[in-house]
Amino acid sequence: MFHLIYRKFGNRVQTKDDVLSGLTVALALVPEAVAFAIIAGVTPIIGLYAAFIICLVTAVMGGRPGMISGATGALAVIMVSLVILGNEKGEALGLGPDMGTQYLFATVILMGIIQLGCGVLKLGRFVRLIPQPVMFGFVNGLAIVIFEAQFPMFTESPTTPGSSWLVGNDMYLMLGLVFLTMGIIHFLPKLTTQLPSSLVAIVSISCLVIGLNLDTLVVKDMASIGGALPSLVTFTIPFNWETLQFIAPFAFILAAVGLIESLMTLTLIDELTETRGNSTRECLGQGAANVITGFFGGMGGCAMIGQSIINIRSGGRGRLSGIAAGIFLLCFILFASSLIERIPLAALTGVMFMVVIGTFEWTSLRILRKIPKTDAFVIILVSAITVISHNLALAVITGVIVSALGFAWKSAQHIHRNSEIRKDGTKIYFLHGPLFFGSITDFNQGFDPAEDPEEVIVDMMDSRVWDHSGLEAIHKLGARYKAAGKSIKLQHISGNCSELLKKAGSMIDVIVLPDDPSYHVANLIKSDRMPSARS
Repeated sequence: MFHLIYRKFGNRVQTKDDVLSGLTVALALVPEAVAFAIIAGVTPIIGLYAAFIICLVTAVMGGRPGMISGATGALAVIMVSLVILGNEKGEALGLGPDMGTQYLFATVILMGIIQLGCGVLKLGRFVRLIPQPVMFGFVNGLAIVIFEAQFPMFTESPTTPGSSWLVGNDMYLMLGLVFLTMGIIHFLPKLTTQLPSSLVAIVSISCLVIGLNLDTLVVKDMASIGGALPSLVTFTIPFNWETLQFIAPFAFILAAVGLIESLMTLTLIDELTETRGNSTRECLGQGAANVITGFFGGMGGCAMIGQSIINIRSGGRGRLSGIAAGIFLLCFILFASSLIERIPLAALTGVMFMVVIGTFEWTSLRILRKIPKTDAFVIILVSAITVISHNLALAVITGVIVSALGFAWKSAQHIHRNSEIRKDGTKIYFLHGPLFFGSITDFNQGFDPAEDPEEVIVDMMDSRVWDHSGLEAIHKLGARYKAAGKSIKLQHISGNCSELLKKAGSMIDVIVLPDDPSYHVANLIKSDRMPSARS
């Protein structure tokens, strides 16, 4: 068996690292899955089933070896409203209480179908359009969110909102164990890299607490993780148009948030490992995982940046690490729940604090004064939105929009012109910079048809037409000169600009000058109007 695994997944050292890293990740998945299930308003076993199925399926089908997926907080905060409204809808239809979970499962299935559609359409490639400042803001905000998520571990009841903080010796013991865990993770790699430091820290702290009979919070204080194999859900909610109208908005939001978080995590892991994942395959893998977990009673999920970094830092680089994590998690649920429930929360909290330190982009703080103000603003804005709303999709989309507007504003300021008059009386305008929606105002203000001579040429060697607004500006300029009884032509049009002008319709007439066949001239006075339908 080991020989087959070795041949399939690589050399023996990497196989060992992947398996041990998978074990570490599985241990860290337990409290996260339980906590996110409670946030979503469902039982812990639903979160654990989702973590197991999604982790396993994406490890096999996903586009990023070494990346870990499971139940996440970003989706849980959206699901809580769905579950509450689903319960109310179930009672209103006379289906009985607790129908919210069935509406949740149906939504997760539709969410997965939407993500599969995004994969088929190859929409994942648009992650390339996310600017680096947005990436910095995303990881910084997420690091802060992960940090805040550990605060309940320092209360008397981590699963009860508003629970009192630990005091006295209980708090000192908790803090001491957390710092000891962090110390092991930090210093062990300096001595040996044969074992994942996070796994050694969890085992060591667990043995210390059990051996000395220390009174501290353990996993069992959150919830019992014991259960059976997941089984197909028997739906009692009606699958009709009314149900589709109810779940569709949630499904689209969940699909968008899940894909954005997954693709952003994929990009981050690409940078850490200096390799490249497949965004299209990741969309398909996430979609398939959510469809399956919905049918088997899981709450759905996406990539988990914290667990992915734990996996990479622990040496897990192959698909076997995610497969091992999923299998170990299932074994915990079926056979080892009594042992896992005795793991101190302090050990898992220490691991997550080290994830926070590793996730936060500390260099972004040093470069804030050295980069353009727009980029610095985007970093801070995305971080703030992530922390305040916990909506990663909103934060990323806002950051991309602000970055795009900043780019458009700066590009619009780059357009300028100068002019000269030839001996034959022809006036030439030399245009510099991009011509698009942001620069057409400055473009239009630089021409004076009333004062210009009969023949005018616009030299566009250093300019490009980017969009329909630029084409429309050229058309209107030609109309202005025609109204004044004068002609205007474009000179030195680039290949892509020539194609845009040809597609614009019959407003132009491209002529190749015999004295210089490499240059093109566009006559702007052939028609009075550019056909908008063809633009």
